[in-house]
Amino acid sequence: MSPMALPPLVDPIAELPREQTVRYARHLSLAEFGEQAQRRLANARVLVIGAGGLGAPTLLYLAAAGVGTLGVIDDDLVDESNLQRQVIHGMSDLGRPKVESARDAVAEVNPYVRTELHPYRLDRSNAVELFSGYDLVLDGTDNFATRYLVADACELADKPYVWGSILRFTGQVSVFWASHGPTYRDLFPEPPAPGTVPSCAEGGVLGVLPGAIGTIMATEAIKLITGIGEPLLGRLLVHDALAMTHQVLDLSPDPHRVPVTELVDHEQMCGVAPATSTDPSTDTTQEETMESEITATQLKSWLTEREAGQRNFVLVDVREPFERDINAIDGSVSIPMGQFANGEALGQLDELTDGGEVPVVLYCKVGGRSGRCLEFLHAQGRTDAVHVGGGVDAWIDEVEPHQTRY
Repeated sequence: MSPMALPPLVDPIAELPREQTVRYARHLSLAEFGEQAQRRLANARVLVIGAGGLGAPTLLYLAAAGVGTLGVIDDDLVDESNLQRQVIHGMSDLGRPKVESARDAVAEVNPYVRTELHPYRLDRSNAVELFSGYDLVLDGTDNFATRYLVADACELADKPYVWGSILRFTGQVSVFWASHGPTYRDLFPEPPAPGTVPSCAEGGVLGVLPGAIGTIMATEAIKLITGIGEPLLGRLLVHDALAMTHQVLDLSPDPHRVPVTELVDHEQMCGVAPATSTDPSTDTTQEETMESEITATQLKSWLTEREAGQRNFVLVDVREPFERDINAIDGSVSIPMGQFANGEALGQLDELTDGGEVPVVLYCKVGGRSGRCLEFLHAQGRTDAVHVGGGVDAWIDEVEPHQTRY
């Protein structure tokens, strides 16, 4: 598709308050922008999903630009490992809800911007209703289940959205709008197989990369709101920070794609393990899942029993070696998840467990990778294997709070 212009997404307010003309003087002096575009920004309602790496620069620059209302949805707390890239938060915000830290930073940048906080998890019960209250959505999330949820909910609500993605040294940006061009499902018709694409926590991310991608996302939002320029609708921008290159690829709607008519279980679609429950009314599937998962506190007891000779098991860390250099649970051995994928882990486990006679306990950072390795072992007949729900993060929360987080 060739670049296309779109009409302004938002009507302008009647008049720009006189006290704001100095603040936005550099915008007002742009012949292609001017006061009317600034008045459109003032009337805009923009929802930013995630106050993390991409949400941080996006929120700051949209606030500085004068977007009238910024919504922020995030259920996470500020952690020290966030500060390498999430520039909207600081040391004084550690332990605070990210939405509150973001609100305070926005207010410091521009007191004329209203911030609406949504301190909960986005899911299929609230997405369409939430999106319907905004003119534009910006998606900076880092998991496929949420990305597909955003795509489908925006299609149902008929909302345009700016999508950004980062990993290691590369980033991508596009604009999706089902009624006007391609959607995320045209770019990625099917989610990748579980475990084949690492998260930022697993694969790492260059700290400045979210700034580069987030400011492009903010630029696209301003263009859509005001109607200036040609947005990335029908195009995908790919940025390589190491080579310092930008590629722009054309995208087209799939004429055979089935339109979205309802929201599905996106976590199940993407192979995300269901959340476990201790509710006694849980169904059989949840009970079976619980039997395959132990808590960090349970693991501590098991390790104590193993040291006393009352229990025998092999504790396996499926993370990458660099992660073990940051933190690890004493008494564990390292078999990275990739060795489960290529089958090498089976031979190592046979040696460690006397040919399968000793049970296996798996853990990773938060439980996702260990859950996928657990499924692999169960498929191979190792039904005695379990994993640690919440991974080493839960271990730090419940057992060893002095260990370093990442």
